[in-house]
Amino acid sequence: MSRSLTTASLMLCLLISHGTNIATAWDDQDFFRYCPPTRCSKDEPEIRFPLRLESSNSSPSCGAATCTKLACSGEDTILRHPFLGPSKVIDLDYNNSMMKIVPLLEQQFSECPIQNLTLPADLDDKCSLNIYEAGRLIGCTTEFTPSGILQYGGSCTHTNYYQYYSYYNDTYFVSSAESAADLIAGPIPCLSNPGRFTYLVHACLLMSFLPLDCKVLSNTLVPVFLISSEDEDTHTFKKRAETIIGFSDHITTSWSQWLWTSGFGTRGSITDFCNHCESRGQPCAFSSRKGKPFCMPHSNKGLRHKVIAATSSVACIIVLSLMVATTLYLSLKSKYNEEIHLKVEMFLRTYGTSKPTRYTFAEVKKITRRFKEKLGQGGFGSVYRGHLPNGVPVAVKMLENSTGEGEDFINEVATIGSIHHTNIVRLLGFCSEGTRRALIYEFMPNESLEKHIFHCDSNASQRLLEPNKMLNVALGISRGMEYLHQGCNQRILHFDIKPHNILLDYNFNPKISDFCLAKQCSRDQSIITLTAARGTMGYIAPEIYSRNFGGISYKSDVYRFGMLVLEMVSGKRNSDPSIENQNEVYFPEWIHEKSKHWDGSCN
Repeated sequence: MSRSLTTASLMLCLLISHGTNIATAWDDQDFFRYCPPTRCSKDEPEIRFPLRLESSNSSPSCGAATCTKLACSGEDTILRHPFLGPSKVIDLDYNNSMMKIVPLLEQQFSECPIQNLTLPADLDDKCSLNIYEAGRLIGCTTEFTPSGILQYGGSCTHTNYYQYYSYYNDTYFVSSAESAADLIAGPIPCLSNPGRFTYLVHACLLMSFLPLDCKVLSNTLVPVFLISSEDEDTHTFKKRAETIIGFSDHITTSWSQWLWTSGFGTRGSITDFCNHCESRGQPCAFSSRKGKPFCMPHSNKGLRHKVIAATSSVACIIVLSLMVATTLYLSLKSKYNEEIHLKVEMFLRTYGTSKPTRYTFAEVKKITRRFKEKLGQGGFGSVYRGHLPNGVPVAVKMLENSTGEGEDFINEVATIGSIHHTNIVRLLGFCSEGTRRALIYEFMPNESLEKHIFHCDSNASQRLLEPNKMLNVALGISRGMEYLHQGCNQRILHFDIKPHNILLDYNFNPKISDFCLAKQCSRDQSIITLTAARGTMGYIAPEIYSRNFGGISYKSDVYRFGMLVLEMVSGKRNSDPSIENQNEVYFPEWIHEKSKHWDGSCN
């Protein structure tokens, strides 16, 4: 990626520099005075270099593409096509060297166009209009379809293509060029009947490798010339032949001319050069003195071109700098994302078959109906509602704002991926595809605990929990924590116990969720080490802030549980937004003051 962007930026600078040089010093500034654009009528296409009308009295020094024969017939522009004969030109595209034409013998041509094509005796090889591949009309009593091909290394006498050996039915194919299907067009409807199927077969395809019931209908070669199509690729013999066979109203053909020669005997493509000029918004002209085309500047005012040259140079430097910086950033980001992806994939392989079901990102979009129903927003991303293929309702969390090297995703899958407990939310599946990661949980219809305990919240629309039910919720949370601390092979410390992470099912049974900050340790390990504080302000144990309060252990989760219970009982949040530094609060004194002065109000 970085190499391609750098190359593109250098090419951009070269083009700007090239355009500036031409703008400050160019020849034949009066080219269009002696070789003006013309039309056969006001509604007809404009004809300008490298095309020219044969009836034009312009000087031969105009250097137009003489192999493209254009003339006026009344108010119509006529092309003398080497294979179609006189054809009306309805459109000219100078940017791509294309023209749309309609054969004048339209009725005869449209009935069965393939049999009206003739091969001229002498063709100029410097013009793309004259390029063709030869074909023969073949009649077969039954319809067939080629299934393979083998290339033969001999030269073809009709074109510069190789000869091909074709096989059918049970055989194999080996091809470094076109396949058999690309060398046979048909059957041709206008030349076929129930007793005979007519095909147009490439002249280089030997008859001995066609079905035995196929015979040559005529030794006359049928030219299949170069055409273009807006709808499909026409680079093969078959595609070009089918376009001619299925002719409806017009044909798009390309024209190209190799004309000028340099002092060393080499020749160039006028059309390719002129396409470059047209794409830059500059007319294409021809220098009779140098014998080659050039891009005509819009103006020859010296001061204006000096300004253009200066601004172009500055713009080139700015663009180049931005592209280099962007390339470096994208390269580093791509490398970083790839390292995270490899780390996650290595974990998933090590984790083995005990992990939940893995889904693709396309399946996740289908489960969530393209993320139609958003349930909420968490610290690590958005949560959406969905349904598994078997109809089970789920909650899908997209890890949009995850930090670290995939640690949040790995923690979640590693901790609860194989846990099945009535008070711990169940992880049903996950997705890891490039930088996109998702976690799929069982759906909790009563949402989080915080929506049922804070009666002082102005936006609280849920009914509050009754005391007995609140007690059951507290007991359920404690059972879930006990299982995490004592019931697993490895002790799991949650580090983010709070009402928002306690989900309630249909019967208001609590389930601990969100294990992105969790950490595992052996059951006999009493103290663990953290590189940074984990958790939400107002629920973080003092020892996490300062080691003076002791070491970090499972008791830090117990502290969080205590703060959660206080919030459940009081209906008020523990954290006070008015206090800038929360770790300056002396918690025993805070609890005493709350219980001493609380009168049931929200103040």
